Amino acid sequence: MQVDILKKLGFNDKNAKIYLALLRLGPSSVRKLAQNCELNRGTTYDSLKWLKDEGVVTFYQKDTKQYFVAEKPEKLLDIIHHREEELRETGKDVEKMLPELQALHNKDGERPIARYYAKDELHLILEDVINTCEHSEEKLYRIYSAEGVREFLYEDFPTFSDVRISKGIEVKVIAIGKGGELRGLDERKWLQSDKDTSTYILIYPGKTAYISLNAKNEPVGVVIKNDGVNETQKLIFDNLWENL
Repeated sequence: MQVDILKKLGFNDKNAKIYLALLRLGPSSVRKLAQNCELNRGTTYDSLKWLKDEGVVTFYQKDTKQYFVAEKPEKLLDIIHHREEELRETGKDVEKMLPELQALHNKDGERPIARYYAKDELHLILEDVINTCEHSEEKLYRIYSAEGVREFLYEDFPTFSDVRISKGIEVKVIAIGKGGELRGLDERKWLQSDKDTSTYILIYPGKTAYISLNAKNEPVGVVIKNDGVNETQKLIFDNLWENL
């Protein structure tokens, strides 16, 4: 029952097992925890890092060893409060979007089609960009490239740029934050921002893809197939492009 409740807070089985072990054992080394939980040290360390990031575990140094300590269980309530705050902020964003979404819903009976993608499916979005652009008159797509997401997106399709170039597909990139390089058949401009941007947007014929980081800092994606959304995003992008 304890594990089931912890999983509702975002814990996976291993994180929950290690957290509960720390509560029982008190200050413990990685080696001790790994043995107690029957896990390898790498997995144990990864779980401890997640628990530390969530604020329910701390550590201290003694001699040459690190010892990990569970915070008071009341700290679990902080996770709930944080999730509640995230949901409130998301609710505000949804309220702002409602007029636009309602307009799309009613436009000529054409309703947008949305498909969601987990982290291990993001390469399918990139494949769709290639396939869609390859069969389009305008072999061009546009990107808002967010530094915080860029590193995840191409992990499972590292040859994407080579494939794109081989098929003669061009891309215009507005990079938000630092990073990025020219690979061929591409243009890049930079938009300076002091805020962390966690959404990467691809605008390609008839579709718009959004890749964002979720509460676990994992990338997830959604592709909206709708000409109205696509044309609006292209218009905004092209006007911004001309003024950068």
